[in-house]
Amino acid sequence: MARPIPETHAEILAAAARRFSVTGFKGTSLQDIAREVGCSKAAVLYHFANKEAILTELMAPAISALEALDARLAPLTGDAARSAAITDFVELAVRFRREISLLHSELPELLQQPAFEPIQRRTERLLDALAGRSEQPADRIAPLMVCAGVAAACAEFGELPDDELGPALVTVATRALGHPTP
Repeated sequence: MARPIPETHAEILAAAARRFSVTGFKGTSLQDIAREVGCSKAAVLYHFANKEAILTELMAPAISALEALDARLAPLTGDAARSAAITDFVELAVRFRREISLLHSELPELLQQPAFEPIQRRTERLLDALAGRSEQPADRIAPLMVCAGVAAACAEFGELPDDELGPALVTVATRALGHPTP
């Protein structure tokens, strides 16, 4: 008996997101995704060229949001850059916590994928904004720790409601960057 072809991309994307969150991107095969959907690997390939195409589509909204954040932060300097970067990055991280969770442990390797190439540059500019555009070593180290910590917290506290997680992350990030709580 032939397996049904999934009706939409959405079924495959949802199954892929579940599998990636359990076994990681590298640890998930197209066959795993097909099994989760209840179809053949060929049916998955009918909708997507490969596993990387699935990940690219899953991540597209988060990447677009990071691009928009980068554009908002570009003209800001000093404390204005830092303050906006903290609140806007936390909002983005909470909104896309599932995607962050998917990538958290595999991000360095995934940044090698062509679709994710712009993330590295935008992340560097985000770190610069979180540093208040300062060149001081302590001001440059703290933002890296904050970004890693926000990603880890989003992964660890994924079930916490947005209205609890977001303010807590803003408070902690602000303290970690050496500024009073807003």
